[in-house]
Amino acid sequence: MDEMATTQISKDELDELKEAFAKVDLNSNGFICDYELHELFKEANMPLPGYKVREIIQKLMLDGDRNKDGKISFDEFVYETDDLKRAESMLQQADKLGCRQFVTPADVVSGNPKLNLAFVANLFNKYPALTKPENQDIDWTLLEGETREERTFRNWMNSLGVNPHVNHLYADLQDALVILQLYERIKVPVDWSKVNKPPYPKLGANMKKLENCNYAVELGKHPAKFSLVGIGGQDLNDGNQTLTLALVWQLMRRYTLNVLEDLGDGQKANDDIIVNWVNRTLSEAGKSTSIQSFKDKTISSSLAVVDLIDAIQPGCINYDLVKSGNLTEDDKHNNAKYAVSMARRIGARVYALPEDLVEVKPKMVMTVFACLMGRGMKRV
Repeated sequence: MDEMATTQISKDELDELKEAFAKVDLNSNGFICDYELHELFKEANMPLPGYKVREIIQKLMLDGDRNKDGKISFDEFVYETDDLKRAESMLQQADKLGCRQFVTPADVVSGNPKLNLAFVANLFNKYPALTKPENQDIDWTLLEGETREERTFRNWMNSLGVNPHVNHLYADLQDALVILQLYERIKVPVDWSKVNKPPYPKLGANMKKLENCNYAVELGKHPAKFSLVGIGGQDLNDGNQTLTLALVWQLMRRYTLNVLEDLGDGQKANDDIIVNWVNRTLSEAGKSTSIQSFKDKTISSSLAVVDLIDAIQPGCINYDLVKSGNLTEDDKHNNAKYAVSMARRIGARVYALPEDLVEVKPKMVMTVFACLMGRGMKRV
């Protein structure tokens, strides 16, 4: 075996790799080929379309078949010895399954127990290779005890395409890179020459992150004119929940105000302007739904939201998935989940939660319709 492939692998690890390799090597000829990978996916009972499985297998063969002979030997199977690279490769495959949440390569390598548990639980939840029991849906977002407010903030950040993706609200903001990107989204200029970027040096890494946090607080106090009394860069770096939320709430509030100003051509678009646009758009598309205000209890069905999405992008809604008539609470939640999902799919930067629609939370309902209005007018 290639010496480089084994220098960092213990005998126990090598035995485990041999056992894993043997499970995929169905004909025991010492090589893995594409049809054996097909069988692996089939046995796992993953609910993926055929083309997606083929894409994943092609990528696996492309990366793993180092000598390009159309098959993967055991040497090639264990070739990658850099822990971080191996972890990143694993997460790239998880991303194709829609399961990359919660962890970074560093979390995997360091063995962060909470985040790794959340990752594995999410993977098992989505692809258990088991028959899903009825009436036992579990909200996996509660794995880390995340509050509804925290989930709303995370949704908002990720809807704006920040990098890295925010999986843990406090840990992922400790170097302030996401916060600085959010400043740009609310039209506060950031001097990126002052910002320390990863990879951080092993010595003094936290100092570099703290400098970013100090700069983020400085921007909040002066150009942004936020109320940040008693908040310092150290608080963000420490992951202080209360003080981090105080800054993030002001960022999201400013973003919402900017959205409304964009819709109102420089002046804040009030509730009446948005409601009238919603009803006019629904009527012009031949929809029967309408809303009276953002407190309208009929919004709890999400039917007006679904119809508005279909009016903005005709034909995108599968109405077989939408419940109507005398709705149960489960029906309302399912409609709301579908509405939020489809709003994001057509490009509306919706960050409200399905529960906000079901419970008709006026402020969050307003953001849903405002973001859809922006998408409909192609301004947001």
